Amino acid sequence: MPCAQTPVRDLRNQVRAHIPTLMAVTPDPHAELMAMVWGTRFDRQHAMDLWAQLPQATALAAQPLWQALHTLAERFDGLAAPRQQHLRRLILRHRTLSQAGS
Repeated sequence: MPCAQTPVRDLRNQVRAHIPTLMAVTPDPHAELMAMVWGTRFDRQHAMDLWAQLPQATALAAQPLWQALHTLAERFDGLAAPRQQHLRRLILRHRTLSQAGS
C-alpha cells in the first residue's frame, strides 16, 4: 500500500479502537462521525457534545478516549484535502456495508 495512505489507515485504526465508546450514545454513529469530519477541520465541539452525553461512569473511565479524540482531531486537521475526503468515503462505505449486513 502506498505510503500516502498510512495517515488514513492510522486514523481508521484509531477510530475503530476508540469511537465505539463515544458512539454508544447515538442511534446513528456513522452520521455522528461524518459530522465530526465533514469540514476541513475536525469538529471538536461536536465530539465534546457527544462526550457530555456519556453516562458519568463511562466518561470517567474513558479518559483514554478523550486523548484519542484529541489525537484524531489533530491528525485529521493535518491531512491534505484528498486524504480527508478519502477518510469520509471510508466512513460512508462502512455505513453501507453495516446496513447491508443488518
